[in-house]
Amino acid sequence: MDLTLNVEDYILNIRAAGVIIHDNKVLTHKNTNSNHYCLPGGRVEIGESSEETIKREISEELGKEIQILDYITTIENFFEMDNKKYHEIFFLYKIEFINDEDKRINYTMSNKEGIEYLRYEWLDLEKIERYNILPRCLEDILKKKQVIIHIINNDLK
Repeated sequence: MDLTLNVEDYILNIRAAGVIIHDNKVLTHKNTNSNHYCLPGGRVEIGESSEETIKREISEELGKEIQILDYITTIENFFEMDNKKYHEIFFLYKIEFINDEDKRINYTMSNKEGIEYLRYEWLDLEKIERYNILPRCLEDILKKKQVIIHIINNDLK
């Protein structure tokens, strides 16, 4: 069961995501029905650590095994989507594919769970500000390549 709770007029999510960088490009996922990009990952399940979550999510979504290289940051993310307010606790890790062949992937990938509207695309870090990547604070994190801080991103104010 995902750690997603309805609390008053908010939805509380606990999420883990990963940063994979190859050839100065970062792997993102995009719902083809939306106008923004996110980092690959997903919701933490009850009894599961955020590290276990990112490994499971990448395996389920891309069919790839990853290793955690480093912890980057925790983001408290407040936003609205589909007329619902969200309070999200977001754990971010630097990750890498384990398989050497996977480390050379530079093409758009499909979701292995059969979710047709999800695509995994590589975005050029030199042009990251041209993309609508959410949460917005990720642009600065990706430009700096590595930070270890606690960030509060509030798009509701």
